Amino acid sequence: MGRHKAILLTTAMLAAGMTSARQTEAQMFQTYRCADGTQFVVGFYDDDKRAFLQIDGEPVTLAKRLSVAGKRYSGVGITLTIGKTGGTTVKHLKRPVTACAVI
Repeated sequence: MGRHKAILLTTAMLAAGMTSARQTEAQMFQTYRCADGTQFVVGFYDDDKRAFLQIDGEPVTLAKRLSVAGKRYSGVGITLTIGKTGGTTVKHLKRPVTACAVI
């Protein structure tokens, strides 16, 4: 009976490992540079509605918000807007909204 449990445990661990490997592959990272000199990296994961930013040397997680024209994410005083046509703006640290482009 012990041998069967070991086989089942090994199979379960392998299946879990393959599942987590697939999840990490389903991601997209982009680096942006803004008109005011701000530079940030944003990451999106297929199974997560949040945006993960690295801005001003700090990691920030932004929640997806309701938006009519594109996608909007905000949190911790930062708002990231990605328009339907691809135009991107960011507002952070009480700075005005600034246009950004993928580099």
